[in-house]
Amino acid sequence: MSTAATSFPERNAAEVADLVLASETTAPEVRARRARQRRQMYIGQVASYSLGASVLLLYAYDGTISIGVPSLFWLGGLLIIGTFTVLSEAGFGDRFEDHYLTVYQISAHMALQLVFLLAVPTVGVAFLAVLFLIFAFGTLRMTSSQAMVTWGLATCGLTLVFLGSDLPIGLPVATRLQRTASMLCFVLVIGQCAFLGLFGATLRKILYRRSIELKAAYRRIEELAELDELTGSYNRRCIMRLLDAEIENSRQASTPCAIALIDLDWFKRINDAYGHPIGDEVLRTFAITIFANIRPTDSFGRYGGEEFLLLLPDTSGDVARRTLERLRGIVADLDWNAFSPGMRVTISAGVVTLRDADTADTFLARADSALYSAKAQGRNCIATS
Repeated sequence: MSTAATSFPERNAAEVADLVLASETTAPEVRARRARQRRQMYIGQVASYSLGASVLLLYAYDGTISIGVPSLFWLGGLLIIGTFTVLSEAGFGDRFEDHYLTVYQISAHMALQLVFLLAVPTVGVAFLAVLFLIFAFGTLRMTSSQAMVTWGLATCGLTLVFLGSDLPIGLPVATRLQRTASMLCFVLVIGQCAFLGLFGATLRKILYRRSIELKAAYRRIEELAELDELTGSYNRRCIMRLLDAEIENSRQASTPCAIALIDLDWFKRINDAYGHPIGDEVLRTFAITIFANIRPTDSFGRYGGEEFLLLLPDTSGDVARRTLERLRGIVADLDWNAFSPGMRVTISAGVVTLRDADTADTFLARADSALYSAKAQGRNCIATS
């Protein structure tokens, strides 16, 4: 006999995981899934009461209890299930954090078992066994405070039955049919408890997988928040944060640090002559080229428009200048004809090294001044300051 088992554990667990992880912005979908999940649970409860009533029929057939007991037990269970089904379909539970109304369900099912325990003490152990199933179901849903409340109610009810009455609570095993019914009682309860255990294990596995997916998605969001959407390089906010960190690291380790402010020469003319889609492809190709030719320790980000900032930690001024000359040559030698015949793309850059009195702003201002000098010299060149 049992009262509170659910059905289809794989599907229910998946939906529970969806509810745990769902955004509030999808409230209608969440409510629909909740309602569908509750319907599945109530169907399982009906099946559970039907099995319990079938066991009681065996006792009734043997003459141990009245023939009306199985029917009353089944109808009592249907009354409880029907009440919560009506509340569920009306959306009553959705206004609460525990939309299953777990404490109320457990209390109602538990009260029904205690009533039949008092009314039919001859097979009372069978009703007591169901209490374990009810609480096994509750542990999947209850918080610690809810568990304490329901445990307290169960304690009060059992105290009333055992200490407030002298009823001979038993489990008949005198005849073969009685022994069969008693065996089925425990077999069904144990089986459904095991079923609920599998449900919980499945839920934990799905939630674990979802947590891994969420962590991966969160990492992806963090990456997107740091990257320039067009070029894949760091965005301005991120590269400025990295600049502050590099300045601090350089001073703590007493190592040189260089930066280069890079500008694509005459980029506005490229956009005007070839169109913005081609201009975007030029920016992307340029960024990929730089990524492929710098060290893993270097940082490259879009400073604004067609200007990019390259951080070169642990790099002296001479080395930084040679690095930028190499990059300038690589960019100039690329076959830009692939985008449009006759296209030529070059870069200019201002390279500076960190000074003791520099802040991030003054460091960048010197790089910008050097870049301006490179443009004044005719572009497609590297200047230092």
